[in-house]
Amino acid sequence: MIPTPPNRPPGVPPVMGGLADLGRSGPSCARCFTLSLLRVPIDPRESTAPAPSGISPGMVRLLSVAAGVGVSNIYFNQPLLISIANTFTTGTGETSAIITATSIGYALGLLFVVPLGDVLSRRRLVVSLLALVAAGQAMAAFAPGFWTLVALSTLVSSCAVVAPLLVSHAASLANPQERGRVTGSVISGVLMGLLLARVGGGFLADLLGGWRPVYVVAAIMMVVLAIILSRVIPAQTVISPKLSYGTLLRSVGSILAEEPVVRRRCLYGFFSFASFSAFWTSAAFLLAGSPYHYSESVIGLFGLVGVVGAYSARVSGLLVDRGKERLATALLFGVILAGWGLMGIDSGRLLLPLVIGVAVLDLGVQGVQVTNLSVIYRCRPEARNRITTAYTATYFVGGVLGSVASGVAFSRGSWLAVCAVGALLALAPLVLWVREVAAGRDAAGMRPR
Repeated sequence: MIPTPPNRPPGVPPVMGGLADLGRSGPSCARCFTLSLLRVPIDPRESTAPAPSGISPGMVRLLSVAAGVGVSNIYFNQPLLISIANTFTTGTGETSAIITATSIGYALGLLFVVPLGDVLSRRRLVVSLLALVAAGQAMAAFAPGFWTLVALSTLVSSCAVVAPLLVSHAASLANPQERGRVTGSVISGVLMGLLLARVGGGFLADLLGGWRPVYVVAAIMMVVLAIILSRVIPAQTVISPKLSYGTLLRSVGSILAEEPVVRRRCLYGFFSFASFSAFWTSAAFLLAGSPYHYSESVIGLFGLVGVVGAYSARVSGLLVDRGKERLATALLFGVILAGWGLMGIDSGRLLLPLVIGVAVLDLGVQGVQVTNLSVIYRCRPEARNRITTAYTATYFVGGVLGSVASGVAFSRGSWLAVCAVGALLALAPLVLWVREVAAGRDAAGMRPR
């Protein structure tokens, strides 16, 4: 139901009443009217809990877009490396330190910043992090030296962890029966932001004449996003006990030790993202060689194929909401295996199976992530951000393993070896799932029904 602005004349429809109030009440009511059109709460500060009807579709869309924009800070610099190298006259190996620093910074943010979402106001935390990211990107745009840019990349990426915070916040706002769908929608936003950032970074650099204006645009986007979220995102009461920071961090390990659901889903995430990373690590070598000989820009556009799979992965959240997480898990790992099978046809030299295989792989991997988070968010509502930390950290390590294994496989056996590695990484959790079912345990990680 659309909220009605205050002091609306009796009998006047909500939109007409909002327009009438604009003339009387000025900016305050204008904000009410705008939020009414967005179908989000008028003043989240007046309520620290979600409405009984759960999260509105407008808020889900907003959080999805915000999470995608937030995560873009980690990936938009990848196509800018050549331009940055030309500016600072650095070699390709030295310039890649920017990507390494960004990855290290993001990992630090996952480990040391995201858990704070369980003991601080998530709205204030997210807005504060966006402000820090905006400041860091603005300084990076005018970095006088290469290593200054590397240091700023580490700082920015450690603060750019708003996406996992927004995913857990959306899950907390959602009713239990819609949590899978909502989680899937926001994660799809994250994934599309990740994929589109690579293409968008290169496009903006070509359009604006270099890498520095891209950082300026990123800073402006973060400021705008911070302002919007500070006014619109619903607040929530912090339900975790007051913990010291050290205790908070240690409790992440305790949750892993005490919750078999979380451990199991972390393993699933570990292997699925390892399989995903195995493809993207060696895909550029495949596409740059025979028979494709694609340029860097075309290879970057190839990533858009993954958007189809990322968007379709939301369906798995609906299966979880219907209690079909066991079925979803098995199907999705089967989908990942099928994707690798398609990409291995004729050693990857046929474009159509390769493109379809990429879309299928992305659908499976991102669907697994949606399913995993939807399941583990049922555990310990007061610790969702620490659970997110445990899961994403494991996920990240899996990605590193997949990248290393893929690089070794391609150098020693070319593309078919990479396909074999990716398929084995997808087969391992499927074997684990089958063993759990054979043992009479719920494959979703829950207690026997």
